[in-house]
Parts: sequence; C-alpha cells; structure tokens
Amino acid sequence: MSEKLRVGILGGTGMVGQRFISLLENHPWFEVTTIAASSRSAGKTYEDAVGDRWKMTTPMPEAVKKLIVMNVNEVEKVAAQVDFVFSAVDMSKDEIKAIEEAYARTETPVVSNNSAHRWTPDVPMVVPEINPEHFQIIEAQKKRLGTTRGFIAVKPNCSIQSYAPVLTAWKEFEPYEVVATTYQAISGAGKTFKDWPEMVGNIIPYIGGEEEKSEKEPLRIWGKIEGDKIVPATSPVITCQCIRVPVLNGHTAAVFVKFRKKPTKEQLIEKLTSFSGEPQRLGLPSAPKQFIQYLEEDNRPQVALDVDFENGMGISVGRLREDTVYDFKFVGLSHNTLRGAAGGALLCAELLKAQGYITKK
Repeated sequence: MSEKLRVGILGGTGMVGQRFISLLENHPWFEVTTIAASSRSAGKTYEDAVGDRWKMTTPMPEAVKKLIVMNVNEVEKVAAQVDFVFSAVDMSKDEIKAIEEAYARTETPVVSNNSAHRWTPDVPMVVPEINPEHFQIIEAQKKRLGTTRGFIAVKPNCSIQSYAPVLTAWKEFEPYEVVATTYQAISGAGKTFKDWPEMVGNIIPYIGGEEEKSEKEPLRIWGKIEGDKIVPATSPVITCQCIRVPVLNGHTAAVFVKFRKKPTKEQLIEKLTSFSGEPQRLGLPSAPKQFIQYLEEDNRPQVALDVDFENGMGISVGRLREDTVYDFKFVGLSHNTLRGAAGGALLCAELLKAQGYITKK
C-alpha cells in the first residue's frame, strides 16, 4: 500500500490506548499520527504524558514518544489531522456517546473499544469472523448522522470472546441453552498487579455490568439487520457469572451447552478447527490464520501456555466432553486486551478498510 492511513487514538494514554499504540507500530496499512487525551495530558509529549504509567511489556514505540498530545475535546482540530480514529476514552457513557458521535459528524470514522454505543440500533458491533455483514448498517447510520464517510463501529465486550465464537461454529447444531462462568484477568479493568496489589492471591466474584453484557451481547452479534436497525437474536438463552481472578491477561470461560440437534464430540471439534471468516479469507494483517484451536490435553487451555495463541488473536478451547445435565461442556480462553479489546477493534478497522468504509480523507 503506497500511503498509510493516518490514525488518531482517542484516550491514548490509558491501558487500551497504549495497547493500540503498541499494536500499530509498523502496521502495514495504518500509522499513528495523532494522540488525544484529557486536558491533563494535552500539550505534553506522549512520553511525558504517560510518564511511568506505560503498562505494555514491549517498550513505547519511538515514533510516538515526541508526538504532542492533543485535547480529545477539541474534536474539529483532532479530526482534521486523521483519516479515522480508534476510541478508548475514559469518560461516562453519555460523554463517550456524545464525543464519538461528534467525531463521526466531522466525517471521521470511529472504531470504538468502548461499550457506550454497543446498543445504539444502527451502530454495528462486530467480531469480524462472526458478523461482518453487520457493517452494512453503516449506510443507515450515516443517513441519521447526515454524513458521507463518518460513522461509528464498535467491538463487543472482552468477556464473550472465549465462548461466542465457539457457539457460532456450532450454530447448525442449534445450541439453545448456555451456562457460562468467566474467570477474568485484571488487565480487563485496566490494571496491573502493581496498581492492584489486593488482587494478588485473591478472587473477586463481581465485575460491574459484566454479567449482563456477557448474556446479551452475543445475541446482538447473532442478530439480523432489519430496516435501519440490528435486531438481536432470541436464542440461545445465556446465563453467566463473571469472576475477577489473579491473572494479568486472559479470560477463561467454563461453559455448558444444550443442543436441539445432538452432535458428536468429533463433529464439534471439527467445526471448531475448520471455522474461519472474512479476516482469514482476505488475509487481513491482524487476522489469526487459525481462529480457534482445540487442545486435546486434559489440563489445557492454560493462560500461561495458550493466551498468546496467534499473537493473542486466536481462541483456545479444551476439555470438551459430554455432561450429565447439559449435552456438552468445554473451557475456552481468549486474550482480553488483544482479541478482546484493542486487537479486536484493529481487526474491525482492517475489515472496514478492505470493504471500502475507511479510506483516505
């Protein structure tokens, strides 16, 4: 590609913003040219604004260190510098909704990691391998916003990535009832052990808002476009508990499933390992070659061994077996800040570019 698209990161100093910046280093299509954050950080170099709060394991990319952080609220000014933005702002839901819409109205596509617009009827919430066709709703959204190229697209919650793709792969067997318990890493709260010492050797059986997202968001992903909105699916019924565990990266799910059409274990495994989608077909830069791997060993998947499968963009599944109450049970694992957050949003942006929704201004 001759000229890279200019990317802005809204909320670039936080943990997800940092993850975007590290993922975009040397990206073949995109280049970070603008970082925007709160007025506290505005006017400083990115290096100074972040200070000792750099949370990635890789060093801060040289290319961004001297960028002067802009004020995220100066929408027109920031938008003038970029072709599109990733949003990882830390604000109230209403503020996020307003600011993302303000950027879209400047004809700047917004690919958001935030939850604020996940239930806006004409905003697509996409896992690129599962529901890429939902991007078609963007045309209806543009009409509402009065834009020609500005829109908002979002990715779903990190908690569902370890089981929603699995259930999608098994769709033809008609899963209709699902019980899931997720064991979620502390980076999902934007924390490390250094700034959350009380999580060491501890489990907290509550993550605000997470259970509702985990039960409802898969149904929106499996929904259909009807007119100018996305109508969620009604099945399967999912009930969930979400637990914070002392792990830095990696959300694990223990899941029980009932099927209307009874599959064999071999059929289920074959569906997982052969499952792929548009990102694989198009060979997108961040796409995992193998989306879901199945591990035969009784003690896998493990966070320590498997969280970085396919650079953190693949899903690992194991312990699939028949159950005495449900039909089958399994354990899934996904990387919550890669596939579940910034990496998932980056893959969405790559697909949006490939489909012609994101172009040079």
